[in-house]
Amino acid sequence: MARASAAALSVTFVLLIAAPLAGQEAGCTREAFESIVGQSAAALRDLSSKNRPLFQTKLRELKDKRGWTHDQLLKQGAPIVQDEQTDAYDKQSAALLSDIERMGAEGSAAPTPNCAALAQLRDRMVSLVEAQRQKWAYVIEKVDRELAR
Repeated sequence: MARASAAALSVTFVLLIAAPLAGQEAGCTREAFESIVGQSAAALRDLSSKNRPLFQTKLRELKDKRGWTHDQLLKQGAPIVQDEQTDAYDKQSAALLSDIERMGAEGSAAPTPNCAALAQLRDRMVSLVEAQRQKWAYVIEKVDRELAR
């Protein structure tokens, strides 16, 4: 269910930022740069608000199943939720965020909007939301596997 809602959120987000804003020629305006960043931030918040409670519930279940204290959960659970793959998602997201911030600032400050840069910004936003969706799915799946053991 969480995966389905995350997938629906990703599709909705892609459609939102791919469509031109009403009354704007292909959405290529200074405001469009700012709008894409705002829409993406909202999509990331939605993704987090939908997955965080599920993830926290599963971690509590794992803690209870294993009889761990809070400190033990932090120590024993860390390798479950942080590994090379989650580090890769984090690095990918950090690089995308850096590009997005730079491109958003450049786009909104440019005297004339650059439509190619706007398209690149949209692509990076979609990639960022997708990377975060994949990370949530990955860590929830890892906790599920631990719960099944």
